[in-house]
Amino acid sequence: MVTGIGEFDRVLGGGIVQGSCVLLGGDPGIGKSSLLMQASAALAAKGAVLYVSGEESAAQIKMRARRFGIASDGILVLAETDLGSVIEAIRRVRPIFAVIDSIQTMNSDEIASGAGGVSQLRECTARLLELAKGEDVPIFLVGHVTKEGAVAGPRVLEHIVDAVLYLEGERFHAFRILRATKNRFGSTDEVGVFEMAETGLREVANPSEVFLEERSRGVAGSVIVPTVEGTRPLLVEVQALVTPTSFGLPRRTVNGADPQRVLLLLAVLAKRAGLSAGSHDVYVNLVGGLRIREPAADLGLAVAVASALRDRPADPRTVFVGELGLGGELRRVQRIAARLKEAERLGFERAVVPSASLSDLNGTALEVKGVATLREALENAGVADR
Repeated sequence: MVTGIGEFDRVLGGGIVQGSCVLLGGDPGIGKSSLLMQASAALAAKGAVLYVSGEESAAQIKMRARRFGIASDGILVLAETDLGSVIEAIRRVRPIFAVIDSIQTMNSDEIASGAGGVSQLRECTARLLELAKGEDVPIFLVGHVTKEGAVAGPRVLEHIVDAVLYLEGERFHAFRILRATKNRFGSTDEVGVFEMAETGLREVANPSEVFLEERSRGVAGSVIVPTVEGTRPLLVEVQALVTPTSFGLPRRTVNGADPQRVLLLLAVLAKRAGLSAGSHDVYVNLVGGLRIREPAADLGLAVAVASALRDRPADPRTVFVGELGLGGELRRVQRIAARLKEAERLGFERAVVPSASLSDLNGTALEVKGVATLREALENAGVADR
């Protein structure tokens, strides 16, 4: 079933599969209930939708729906925490879509422990999965994430359900990223980008433009990296700040990238390019609350740190992409043509890429410079020794 929310459908693998049981996780207040309320409203035109809430009363849900501009008679609301009553309601109503918000509040009479315990979570999820398969009803479970980043504390739920989605983002940023970490019906590489607004989550159809609209030009430490999330190329701004340390042990603060990867890049910069930050604090940030783990961002991160260390701005019209090896060599990256096409669309003029990736290009208006080593890349960025 297609919900009509394009970003949501993409992450699911094209839409909601009949009889599937999907877990949607995320920090409290990140927008999980809002997203499923909007999906319920989109599907209500096709049939009855059952929204079960163990955290809010029916009146509170109605207030949220009114704030979002949702006024559909097709959404049935049930404020209940007893699993037996919920299963009976689903069998009686036979909805085309059901939401359990949240799985931590459900409890079964067959288990003696309280709601939210490991035994309760496993039992409730297993019975809801059995119900979804037996009645051919797609059921979405909302699960809160603990400080350790696991859904509902234990990760037992992730092995039971068909798909696991995470809604990520900083509480103080407007953007939310929807990812799939497990999906029996589609890819786990896709991401959906949303913006939190007064009327709920709004799709961001062109995230690259949004992430770059406030970029700082001519500032040392700012570099644009064309990354790929699933099938979608995204341009993101990497910022680095390098300052002399006031303590004996320099600080390394990373937001949005892998901290261990940044430490590795600092070592390569020191050994292969002669740029040592041993007596400096290093801060790295990805703008917009994004998180990037792919090695193709290595070159952009290294150029940003080198630019901040030398206090020389990198060329603002150039994008940088490439995986960096320990020998200072640049390695081939995947889908280079799609990355550069997105950069060209947004008005960039040059690209610094690994030499091995030049053979993968099929024509671009960008001035593409292939480099084999980190030193060459820094020279092309204008941040090497003069």
